[in-house]
Formats: sequence, C-alpha cells, structure tokens
Amino acid sequence: MQLGMIGLGKMGNFMAQRLRHAGHAVTGFDPSAGARQKMVDAGGKAVDSLDKLVAALQAPRAVWMMVPAGKIVDATVESLADRLAKGDVVIDGGNSNYKDDQRHAAQLAARGIDFVDCGTSGGVWGLKEGYSMMVGGDAEVVDRLKPIFEALAPGKDKGWGRVGPAGSGHFVKMVHNGIEYGMMQAYAEGFSIMKHKTGFKLDMAQIAEIWRYGSVVRSWLLDLTADTLKRNPEMQDIAPYVVDSGEGRWTVAEAIDLDVPAPVITASLIERLRSRDTDSFADKLLSAMRNEFGGHAMRPE
Repeated sequence: MQLGMIGLGKMGNFMAQRLRHAGHAVTGFDPSAGARQKMVDAGGKAVDSLDKLVAALQAPRAVWMMVPAGKIVDATVESLADRLAKGDVVIDGGNSNYKDDQRHAAQLAARGIDFVDCGTSGGVWGLKEGYSMMVGGDAEVVDRLKPIFEALAPGKDKGWGRVGPAGSGHFVKMVHNGIEYGMMQAYAEGFSIMKHKTGFKLDMAQIAEIWRYGSVVRSWLLDLTADTLKRNPEMQDIAPYVVDSGEGRWTVAEAIDLDVPAPVITASLIERLRSRDTDSFADKLLSAMRNEFGGHAMRPE
C-alpha cells in the first residue's frame, strides 16, 4: 500500500521504516532538510513540499501526519484540504486533542475527504516492538487502511483496533496517557521511599530486577525503570523537572466534565507541575504563616 508521511521526526521515521520493511511504499515530507535526509539515509524517499508529496501518491491517497498537536496540525489539515481530492484520507497519528479531531473530520468531510485519528503508543521502541494504535474513524475507511495498521502493530491481530468514530482514537489515547502518569508516579514514589531508608542500604536496580519477574507490579514500564537504574542509580545530571505533553491535563479536565473522580491521575499531574516550581512562593508563604501564628522557625535562603 502507498502512503504519504508528514513529519519525519524520530517516531515518524521509525514508522516509515517499519512500513517499508512490510513492503509498503512511503514518501515523506518535512520542512526540515535534516529530517528529510534522515529519511533518505534510512532507505526511504522524501520530498520538500506538500505539493510534491500529493503528486507522488496515487489516488485514493492516504496521508499520515506525525506533527505537533494544535496550531501545526490545524495548518497542516488546512493545507491538505486544499490539495487532496474526494476519496482521499488524512490520518492524524500524533497526540491531538479529540475535540480537534472532530472538527478536522467535519472540515474534511465537507470536501469529501475522510479523516482517521490514530492514538499511537510505543515511542522509540515501536520500530522493533511495534506500535499500539487506538483508531477512530469510519469503519469502512479504517478497514481500507488495515494493511497499514497491521504493519505498524506488534502483530496483525493484536495491539491495534478501531475503537469508534472520529475522535475516539485520541480520546482513548488521552486516557491511556493519564493512566501512564499515575503508574509512573507510583513507581517513582515507591523507589523514593526505599531510597530514603538509608539504614537498609537498598540497591534500587536489584529491587527493580527482582520485581520484573513474578511480581504483581511487573510491567514494560518497570523493565525500562530497571534499565535506567542500572545505568544511573543516583540519577546524576538529571534535573528534578518533569514535563508533560498535555494528555494528562486533558484527561483530568474530561474527568471533571464527566463527574468522574480521578484522584490518582490528578495528583500525578499536579506533581509534575510542582516539579517545575524551583522557587515556590506557596511554600515560602506556608512557612511565613506558620511563623505568624505559632512563632515556628523559618529557614532562610
């Protein structure tokens, strides 16, 4: 099957490689000459404009986007709407908000262009292990794209599936990432408790390795944690600053809108935000309040 790929970052390039290995023809476009060159170096084909990308594909065309969510996706969809034709399909494989997907689907449908959203998990390991894909869109369109999803997945019949109409794929991926926040936070807190029990002189890497086999908390995330603890047991040269890409915030907001309690996911998001406050005004004010009402000592900077 022939496919156009927009966005040739590390993950986009890895996905293109996996598709080529399965026998699919992939033509890539990225505004960065360096990203295009990486595609070529990996044995792929790259072009330097959307016009050339569209021209290189046979109708009905399928174009997969791997670009940052928000304004860039909006602009890319707008550009494709002006260049594609009835019967073509646009696939958003990035981390867009599901509400944007619904808007994009309606925008393209007005021109007879189909839209599919694909929540994609697997990161840099996807080239080797395959990607988990949560797909939203018209059932007939998704079925037509089945060879693409089968090639990217861990297996033809596992790790992917159509979960509902347009928007549902990224909605499920959003919740997936919210759960991921909670799991990561629980591991981090548990290992921190053990690290602070200095009297036992516990070996974090050894414990992670023990837990990997037979333990009820074993997981691929724990496998990765064990690897990083082996390489850097003291977490040297790593700032205690945790970024987020938005899905956790969206999950919490959706939980509030639906009146669904999600305390673990919410707390894990708040902890990420707290990690960035290296000069906490709130903590300073708390210390000052304790001093005001109880004369408790304050630590100077």
